[in-house]
Amino acid sequence: MESMTLRASSSTAAPLHRLPSRRAAVSVRASSGASEPDLSVRVNGLKMPNPFVIGSGPPGTNYTVMKRAFDEGWGAVIAKTVSLDAEKVINVTPRYARLRADPNGATKSPIIGWQNIELISDRPLETMLNEFKQLKKEYPDRILIGSIMEEYNKAAWHELIERVEESGVDALEINFSCPHGMPERKMGAAVGQDCDLLEEVCGWINEKATVPVWAKMTPNITDITQPARVSLKSGCEGVSAINTIMSVMGINLKTLRPEPCVEGYSTPGGYSARAVHPIALAKVMQIARMMKEEFSDGQSLSAIGGVETGNDAAEFILLGADTVQVCTGVMMHGYGLVKKLCSELQDFMRQHNFSSVEDFRGSSLPYFTTHTDLVHRQQEAIKQRKAIRKGLASDKDWTGDGFIKETESMVSN
Repeated sequence: MESMTLRASSSTAAPLHRLPSRRAAVSVRASSGASEPDLSVRVNGLKMPNPFVIGSGPPGTNYTVMKRAFDEGWGAVIAKTVSLDAEKVINVTPRYARLRADPNGATKSPIIGWQNIELISDRPLETMLNEFKQLKKEYPDRILIGSIMEEYNKAAWHELIERVEESGVDALEINFSCPHGMPERKMGAAVGQDCDLLEEVCGWINEKATVPVWAKMTPNITDITQPARVSLKSGCEGVSAINTIMSVMGINLKTLRPEPCVEGYSTPGGYSARAVHPIALAKVMQIARMMKEEFSDGQSLSAIGGVETGNDAAEFILLGADTVQVCTGVMMHGYGLVKKLCSELQDFMRQHNFSSVEDFRGSSLPYFTTHTDLVHRQQEAIKQRKAIRKGLASDKDWTGDGFIKETESMVSN
């Protein structure tokens, strides 16, 4: 596992003051009927018609695909990560590899794992910003979030934030979590895995940003609550979790070369899709518990990891997530997936008579405890069951209606 350092005083650091506009409300028309469960959510002042958000990556890589996402009904779109100098970003092909449920890799077998070695946006920043402006002009009531990542340079971060905010985005997601690509430039997970560095960079970001800021967490770390805590204490309004898991997808046993194979070689990449869902649930649960115990100022949690069904999303929301991001799922199933997600989430809500997402958000979180507590709870339950089997404690406890059962409870076989 990667190492991570913590400044001793980080847990007591005072959060930075937020600028008033960071919580300004942005509305969107709700389309669901009054009789249907209401999927709309309000997160850091941003109103979305549903909690489903396009996660940063290929599904938000240009105007055409982001427009398609809005047209299909996604609650929000997070664009692919941008930086000041796109010329340094050079992608390779192939850059994806898939793991199928069939151990023999049959082509019709369901995909359960997906790996990518893709970098952030390789398109000029000005091009992306112009497309952000066009999207906000055409969809003024929809939520567009800019994902940004920059080198270890305060001036560069400030310039990037200023330029992206000028394009009209409603919020920023900070990529502290990309597991591959340019760690030598202190970008992505190189920041998210070092809490001293993270605290400093978050300070730079939050002294400049005027819209809500979400810090995107890497799972490639021992304790994900530590960088999440540092990000929130440093002024971020929310955290997103998780980004992809560092992985090697496999070795081609015919060629003896790793996959995905580029000119005979490969590099570790980020793992996503259904196989990571249980890991993401655990990480989100840990962050949600920490946030509930230590923060009470409306900080938000956006959950990511293997979402392909409404039930997948319900699990994240039950753990305390405000929104649910989907990236690989869109790459496999298309932008129309959001309709299925909304329908299935509403089906779940009907089953439990929930009228809104807030009715059940975090409902499962109290049921997590320690193993020691589980032992104590089970011992107490066994003790109570034995007491019931032992029968009546006194003659005064006999009843007429339950006489036969009360007699049986004291029969020894």
